[in-house]
Amino acid sequence: MLANLRRGNEYLILERRDEEREGDWYIQVWFRDNNTYQLEYRDGVPAEHYQTRTVSQEKVLRALLGWMLDKPDWREGFMWNSIGHMFAPAADGEDEDEPTA
Repeated sequence: MLANLRRGNEYLILERRDEEREGDWYIQVWFRDNNTYQLEYRDGVPAEHYQTRTVSQEKVLRALLGWMLDKPDWREGFMWNSIGHMFAPAADGEDEDEPTA
């Protein structure tokens, strides 16, 4: 599946479902127009959402398989950036489009 990612078929998402754990648990890869892979994962809550990019399909494959098999070292070899703030809801009474006083 990973080898088939190209324009028109750019995404691959693996999701983990567990009735005992709340939240969203997934890893996803996006094959971008510049021939790089954008890899993201979420550990339950929006604040635990991370992203990285690479040109290596092999590294992406190892990460996907490692995540799927729940191996503890699957994140190694990447510089992960927290992007949880992009998914967090605005605080009560605050409008993100309006500056604060």
